[in-house]
Amino acid sequence: MRHFDLSPLYRSTVGFDRLFSLLDQAGGQETASAYPPYNIERTGENAYRVTLAVAGFACEDLSIETRENTLTIKGAKEHAEPQGVKREILHQGIAARAFERRFQLADHVVVTGASLANGLLHVDLVRQIPEAQKPRRIEIGGGAPVQTVDAKAA
Repeated sequence: MRHFDLSPLYRSTVGFDRLFSLLDQAGGQETASAYPPYNIERTGENAYRVTLAVAGFACEDLSIETRENTLTIKGAKEHAEPQGVKREILHQGIAARAFERRFQLADHVVVTGASLANGLLHVDLVRQIPEAQKPRRIEIGGGAPVQTVDAKAA
């Protein structure tokens, strides 16, 4: 059983904190499928990109869905052969099996777009912090001293 220490990743990530926590908790589960392989990269201060290697899949074979804080990417390819064409595969090294990949997203992370090019599915994410939660500068007053009025003297 292998255990990977993911704590250094907590310091350098914004937006995928829960993902690393889940990976840390699931540490020894080697039964999870590694298909399809993927990358998670930071493309800006509050922007991310998830890239999956989905060779052989077309746009209509893939679906992307977000629900609450979960990004789900599914792929299912139909193996319908054209009429009159008989194929015999001698070696199959390109996997085209169905898959489902889930990513836990941090609060306020939304999907802004997706594209499929050269066998890679790119899903762009942005962390949109609401105005109420953004840091704001508080001015310090240095004006006149506070005056109190004595009600009995009036």
